Amino acid sequence: MLEEKNSEKTEVHPITSVAAGDIKNYISSYQTNGGGDDAHAAKLLEEAQANLKLATETGYQPELRRNFSIFSLLGVGFGLTNSWFGISASLITGISSGGPMMIVYGIIIVACISLAIGASLSELTSAMPSAGGQYYWTMKLAPKKYAPFLSYMCGAFAWAGSVFTSASVTISIATALVGMYALGQNDPNFEVKTWMVFVTYEIVNLLMVVFNIWEKPLPAISQWALYMSLSSFVVITIVILAKSSGDFATAKFVFVDFSNGTGWSSSGIAFIVGLINPNWSFSCLDCATHMAEEILDPERKIPLSIMLTVVIGFVTSFCYSIAMFFSITDLDAILNSTTGVPIMDIFYQCVNSKAGAIVLEALIVLTAIGCNIASHTWQARLCWSFSRDNGLPGSRYWSKVNERTKQPVNAHLMSCAWCAVIGCIYMGSTTAYNAMVTGCIVFLLLSYIVPVLCLLYKGRDNIPHGPFWLGKLGLFCNIVLCFWTTFTTIFYSFPTVMPVTGGDMNYVSVVIGVFGLYCVIYWFARGKRHFKTIDDHLAAIPELTSQLSNQVDELEAIVSRQTVKA
Repeated sequence: MLEEKNSEKTEVHPITSVAAGDIKNYISSYQTNGGGDDAHAAKLLEEAQANLKLATETGYQPELRRNFSIFSLLGVGFGLTNSWFGISASLITGISSGGPMMIVYGIIIVACISLAIGASLSELTSAMPSAGGQYYWTMKLAPKKYAPFLSYMCGAFAWAGSVFTSASVTISIATALVGMYALGQNDPNFEVKTWMVFVTYEIVNLLMVVFNIWEKPLPAISQWALYMSLSSFVVITIVILAKSSGDFATAKFVFVDFSNGTGWSSSGIAFIVGLINPNWSFSCLDCATHMAEEILDPERKIPLSIMLTVVIGFVTSFCYSIAMFFSITDLDAILNSTTGVPIMDIFYQCVNSKAGAIVLEALIVLTAIGCNIASHTWQARLCWSFSRDNGLPGSRYWSKVNERTKQPVNAHLMSCAWCAVIGCIYMGSTTAYNAMVTGCIVFLLLSYIVPVLCLLYKGRDNIPHGPFWLGKLGLFCNIVLCFWTTFTTIFYSFPTVMPVTGGDMNYVSVVIGVFGLYCVIYWFARGKRHFKTIDDHLAAIPELTSQLSNQVDELEAIVSRQTVKA
């Protein structure tokens, strides 16, 4: 019975995927018509060669077209991480834990750590590019006996982190929209209700579904998200500095004064809890790794995208924070915001105009929409890639790529549905946003530490290196990642305020514990019998490479004939 199961598991059928199917259709059309688009043939040859390399090295069937450029990839990577927007969206957590200085120095600390995290991820994706990212690396690096379980847990935590990320971005958009409405009211007694934010959240989540349905516009949308973010950063920063000219706060207020509004008696704990704000602003660095099967030369372009995301994130978030904090005239009004959007209160203090503040906040909302689109792109790839290895219940549905739209639509819809469910937490706890933000950070860091620990156990010199490899510096980065994951998992589970009540309790440890328990139960009940192992992928390589080699040979012949004619 076991042998029968394994043979079914590794059986390879003729390749009918979107990626290979488009190439096959072009070849058939070329042969029928006696010619075709020369430039398109050369592009398809590059894709076919990349698909063959994917199959040869991983045993995965190519499913998606490679239509992303380095700029559209950066649009997804930075568009999601979007550090300066992250500072705006979760400002209250940081500024109430230590004031402006907490965020300023927190950005420096977290950016340095993020460079180490980004370098660790870049080394792994450069050596083993795959849409599976961290769970696939674990599958390759872990001791054979434990690899399936560790890979499964890693993938499950990564997917959960992606859903919490989308939920946290969605609720930041909802909060901003309701806050803009509140600021525009002339009624001083108007109060933002929890249900208003919840309903807006669900509407926004529903609207965000449409942007990741079709394949063709997605690279352009990703680039728009990048340009929207950077242009909004420039416009807001210039306007705020210009309107605040001559009425800036003191350097002592921005860089020295520590204001602990958490209720924690220890300023150190308050500062650490406040790091959630800048940490969220540099999270999701694995995003680009899951686009490995949609870009040419992923070994080089993905590490470049990851490292640029951190660098651009630091420059924008640091400059933006300095500009915002020097423009504050009343910190208490921001800490006790009536709109629920502290950054908009800073805008209002600067421009002294409700309309002006709303316009500036609208730029942040547009940036957040780009961020949310990138988040859904990422979570759909994670869900799809994990499902093709039978990592989720119903994987046969979530692993399908829609032939018409050429996207993993089922995986996208399923993840969006879970975002809608997670949004219900907000109705039960006013600090649900913090739980979503913290869940995003911790789930993802836990998924990063698994392959890095496996790499250290196996030996950094015992695997084939990719073009991006840092040697001893890479080892240091791995150690930093492991330390930071352990540190944040412990301290980010602390309540953000004291004394704690049921309404403002930090439930992230409960969420992680319950989800982890579910994963273990599912693994022993079903997962270990169905989750694909590295042996299953190795068994598929000969047949896959045989089929894909034929496509490469035929395209090479076509391009060669076109060259001779030219």
